[in-house]
Amino acid sequence: MRCLALSQAWQDSGGEAVLVAAMSLGGLSDRLVAEGLTVHRLTATPGSEEDVRATAALARDVDASWVAVDGYHFTGEYQRLLKDTGTRVAVLDDYGHAEHYWADVIVNQNLHARESLYAKREPDARMLLGTRYVLLRREFLKWRGWERTHPEVARKILVTLGGSDPDNVTAKALAAVAQLPPRGFEASVVVGSSNPNLSALEAAMSTAPDHTRLHSQVEDMSEEMAWADVAVAAGGSTSWELAFMGLPVLSITLARNQADLAETLAEHGVARNLGWHMKISEVGLTAALSDLMHDRAARSAMAVHGRRLVDGYGAERVVRVLLESSA
Repeated sequence: MRCLALSQAWQDSGGEAVLVAAMSLGGLSDRLVAEGLTVHRLTATPGSEEDVRATAALARDVDASWVAVDGYHFTGEYQRLLKDTGTRVAVLDDYGHAEHYWADVIVNQNLHARESLYAKREPDARMLLGTRYVLLRREFLKWRGWERTHPEVARKILVTLGGSDPDNVTAKALAAVAQLPPRGFEASVVVGSSNPNLSALEAAMSTAPDHTRLHSQVEDMSEEMAWADVAVAAGGSTSWELAFMGLPVLSITLARNQADLAETLAEHGVARNLGWHMKISEVGLTAALSDLMHDRAARSAMAVHGRRLVDGYGAERVVRVLLESSA
């Protein structure tokens, strides 16, 4: 999704964007094509020398100004080999996973981003660190300047726990929501089309409260976030979308790379961190959700802190640097 956000901002600056993937994108391919992107599928192992050769060849064929890479398999050696082909390289990074950064530009949009994560880098590498560079998709930008209202008691709940959610934490969240007193609340549960538990979740909806609905592959998440009063969400990059939309959130950690982000967001008053999913019971999640729904002051404060962190201009700032660096 952040690659799509960067592509959209590049398009808005007058450029063309090509997305290259080594894995199946499922139904997402249709959306990317509808967004005006050209999509190429590689058969090479991600991060391999074959990947470098194929990517560099494609970059030459389309006369690409930049290659932006996003993934933990893009090591320092991969970056070096790609740069050696004469390609300008931008890396979208989370926590300094590579042993050395050969990229021309490093983008880390997280609160914990700092120069020390990239001590082993090329001296001329440009670093774009922090929430000024959060990459939001075009659908969110229409909400710049919008102000959320907070009811005395929250009634609308959004559950969004990532595109795949292999541990099916969504089912736990759905069960927790079902335990809330039926006082006119509504719940929207959003899952990705690649979710391996989609059939089981659809079956579970037969016993879910009438005011709960399940969506797969939502194209405009900003509308869902604007509708909701509170959210139960994974502690990944969706956190920045929630912060921008001023949506108070209970954050659940599903993967190791989400743990630091969830803790930092809680420290900044943007979210309540419930920790690792396996340590959260349905009863505990219901209690935490009920507490936030009834705490208007806390929800209002979380919304203010979120908007201060993410202003919606991050992708434009990144593209501006890329254009300046390629002039």
